[in-house]
Amino acid sequence: MTGNQTDHQQSAHEPKHKKDLTRRKVVVAGAGVAVAVSAGGTLAATGAFAGETSTTAAASSSSSASEACYKLTSETTEGPYYIDADKIRRDITEDKEGIPLTLALKVIDSETCKPIANAAVDIWHCDALGVYSGYESASTGGGGPAPSGTPTGEPPSGAPTGGTGGGGGVHQEPTDDERYLRGTWKTDRHGQVTFRTIFPGWYRGRCVHIHTKVHVDGEWTEAGYEGGHTCHTGQFFFDEESVLASAEVAPYSTSTTERTTLTEDTIYDQSGTTGGLLRLKYNKKNIAKGVQASLTLGVDPDATQDGTSI
Repeated sequence: MTGNQTDHQQSAHEPKHKKDLTRRKVVVAGAGVAVAVSAGGTLAATGAFAGETSTTAAASSSSSASEACYKLTSETTEGPYYIDADKIRRDITEDKEGIPLTLALKVIDSETCKPIANAAVDIWHCDALGVYSGYESASTGGGGPAPSGTPTGEPPSGAPTGGTGGGGGVHQEPTDDERYLRGTWKTDRHGQVTFRTIFPGWYRGRCVHIHTKVHVDGEWTEAGYEGGHTCHTGQFFFDEESVLASAEVAPYSTSTTERTTLTEDTIYDQSGTTGGLLRLKYNKKNIAKGVQASLTLGVDPDATQDGTSI
């Protein structure tokens, strides 16, 4: 999709303006920022599949004054299960069963806080039982009779290394032609993009997560997105409350795979939204009705971060 890429390494003597990102002030104070961003994400999610242009514009207009400047969103490993498949679509569900998930993202330049338009955003993740399309025989998900009680959160024997199951390791060639729960879509002029999918399951050694890449400086054609470079490779994470709630719903409840918690995961850096922790909205009494997730990604559009050397 993006041609040859090289890993971007930040210098120990980086410019002062880069180091100062961690001290950047929010435009408005306190919880109002989270509410505005979440509301913007919800509005974008509502309009992304019906009347997208007007609804997204309204969402941006209502939240632009209270948008926050973020430091760089954490880079992570690409993992072994990435496929540059050019599935240009917002609804990546196909026929997979699971809790409906609407994922509303906004991509901004972490230095200027300006939205990045026409970027190509990839997302991919496992199904409700921990299986990745394209790698069904290699994935480490598991199903079967419902386990007694709820997942304990106890990690598998031995510390997870992040070397298998989509967390780390070198890229693997696909083993099948399936491409469910994978897709690419472009950001609008407000830097926003929305996907429809399902809440991911879990597999051995990793907490619940979604992979992502952001590509810039390429060209949108009838064949997909060509050229450019990858300026961000990351992962999105879910808090423990939502994961435990999902584990009570079929087909997640049939999983017999031991679960790694958010704090035990070796990829998540425990830094909250900067590390990819999603903001979630759902009915606490009935998560099966669906989840709305949102996050603003602060990226360096001049960097190359392909996630293959992390």
